[in-house]
Formats: sequence, structure tokens, C-alpha cells
Amino acid sequence: MFPVSHVTITGLGLIGGSLAYALRENTDCIVSGIDSDPHTLMDALERGAVHRAGGADMLEDAELLILALSPETADAFLREHIGRLPAGCIVTDVCGVKQVVVERLEPLCRAHGLRFIGGHPMAGKEKSGFAQADDALFRGASYILTPTAGTDDEALACLRALAEAVGCARLTITAPDEHDRMIAFTSQLPHVLAGAYVQSPRCPGHIGFSAGSYRDVSRVATVDENLWTELFMLNRSHLGEEIDTLIAHLAAYRDALAAGDAERLHTILKNGRECKQADLLREQEAGLSSQPSPQEGDDSK
Repeated sequence: MFPVSHVTITGLGLIGGSLAYALRENTDCIVSGIDSDPHTLMDALERGAVHRAGGADMLEDAELLILALSPETADAFLREHIGRLPAGCIVTDVCGVKQVVVERLEPLCRAHGLRFIGGHPMAGKEKSGFAQADDALFRGASYILTPTAGTDDEALACLRALAEAVGCARLTITAPDEHDRMIAFTSQLPHVLAGAYVQSPRCPGHIGFSAGSYRDVSRVATVDENLWTELFMLNRSHLGEEIDTLIAHLAAYRDALAAGDAERLHTILKNGRECKQADLLREQEAGLSSQPSPQEGDDSK
């Protein structure tokens, strides 16, 4: 049985809408939705994603509030409406950065008798919005939680149950800063790379010359620039370090080519292959499988 009877989600986009669908499908709790777009609210009701939809009055009987908003919007929403939440309510977010969110929202919640834990479900699609929401979005995914020394055990247990209820296969517990350090590498840097890659003057002429490699590298370039500017800026120190590392490795390739140094290039390519093979072994040992089938990702032949 799910540990709370009433969950309120504010922000019924891809993540919030998918959480709503999954909670309705897999728990017996009442799911209420809040969104600034009346058409989204109507759609969520008609499609059965939520039991109730409306404005901030939906907060008054929330036992668990999920802020499915960008960091700045989540902060502003909570500060404006925090007085509506009942004492003891558990509050969490789904933001792609954690240090600044936890620093702002945990003390705010504590001062109002609420319990906050940072959260980040590692799932998504290239497209956003409620129309893309899917109750299976989190199936097999990882859910990251960033409790602190002041985290309430009951609240942490509730969010563990949330991750399980929506279908996540792995729960990762980490510190907010370590989350941001790793996400700079695993999520933000690939978006930087994809965006830089497709700005090549060769990109408009790729049709007929491209296959899996082009699709794999460019897939996440279709970002919401408003959201990702915010995420990048809030994690600019860690992301800047990762970009510097990438530039150094790219420069090694360029310098070997410029020098006509085949032996050096061979070594660089060998190092990359061995790094990826070691990575695949770690994933296999962890029970993960991320290697694409040949038809999906291998156009080297």
C-alpha cells in the first residue's frame, strides 16, 4: 500500500504528467494536478492522469507534493503557496540540478513544518509537454534522491515507495553536490555536445550520408533552450569542468591528425575503446544493458 493517500503534482508536463499516470495506474492514492495551462488540466482530467485538477487550492490536502517544474519556477511556486500546505507534508522536486534546489527549499520547508527531499527521476524524451506523458516512462529507470542530515526517515521511505510505484528499477542515494557533479557528465555534457555537433556547416547536407552515429550524437540537440539555459547556469562550475575535459580530448585528436601521427591517433582511439569496454562491463555487472543493437547504432561498416 502506498504510504500516503493524496499526492499533488504541480506541473503536468512530460515528467509531471508521466508521474501522474504511473501513480494512478499503480497506487490507490488520489492524484491531484496543478498547471498554469487550463487546456493541460482539462486534458489530464479527460485522459485519466489525475482525479482532480485545478489551482493552488489543490495543495490544501496534499500529503506529498511533487514540484515537476524548473528550478526557478519550483522555488517561486513554493514560496508563493507554501502557506496552503498542511503541516508535515512531504515536498520533493524533479529538477535536473540539486545543490541550489536543496539549499533553497529544504530550509524553507523546515521553517513551515514541511519535509523536503530533492529528487531526480532519470527519464525523459526528446519532446516535452503533457501530450508526451507516458505511465511507462520511468520503467527500468534510475531515481535519484538527495537526502541531507536533516532528512526525515518517514519522508525518505515515502519517496522510496514513489520510485518503486512508478516503475524505477534503481534508487540512487547521493549528496546534492555529487548529483550535480555526475549529472554534468552524464546528462548536461551530452546536450552540449549534441548542440555543438549539429551547428557544423555540414549538417544541412547530412541526408544520404548519415545513419546511426549521426542520430546517436545529435538526438538530444532538440532541447528546450529556456529550461536548459537555466540548468546549465545553475551547474556551470561542474559543467564547465566537463567541457574543459572534453575540449582537451578533442584537441588530442586534432593534434594527432595535424601532425600526421598515426601511432598517437591509434593510441587515442584504443584508449577510448578500452574506456567504453570497461564501462559496458561495469553496466553488465550492475545488471544494466545499454549497448545498442547494430542496426540502431553501428554504421561503421
